[in-house]
Amino acid sequence: MTAATASQTIGPYWHLIEDKSWADLTRFGAEGERIVLTGAVIDGDGAPFADGCVEIWQADPPASDSFPGFGRSVIDRYGNYHLVTMKPGPVPGRGNAQQAPHIAICILGRGLMHHLVTRAYFDGETLNATDPLLTSIEEPARRATLIARNDAPGVWRLDIRLQGGNETVFLDI
Repeated sequence: MTAATASQTIGPYWHLIEDKSWADLTRFGAEGERIVLTGAVIDGDGAPFADGCVEIWQADPPASDSFPGFGRSVIDRYGNYHLVTMKPGPVPGRGNAQQAPHIAICILGRGLMHHLVTRAYFDGETLNATDPLLTSIEEPARRATLIARNDAPGVWRLDIRLQGGNETVFLDI
């Protein structure tokens, strides 16, 4: 067996996903509404996209000593990811637009030549109806790929499909 080269990994910090504490953004004592963001990452054939990671970052609550605003979760062999964070609130957008509460998501992994970026919005949020990004997506079915569903109290699920039918909307940034 040969050693992996830089072109075969997602970077020199890949080992950080092995540290499960990175998946808990509340680990430093953040106070507020704690939530779990979970789901599965699925490839174009409907198979789990394993051996990757999901990174999240959010502008609200603001990053602080008790809340880093950034975290990483390994995507397990079943395609699942699991992160603990704080429920975001609305944030200002361009001009006077108010963005609905959301979490930015980045998918990294083998076979991806470039990271994929998307967002998780929350089902039932009033501001979803006027969010600048969500309203720019004309097809309701496509827009729905960005909406996390409440599975249980404090648990939000967003499945991410990389290709094919119901492909998640990805952002070109």
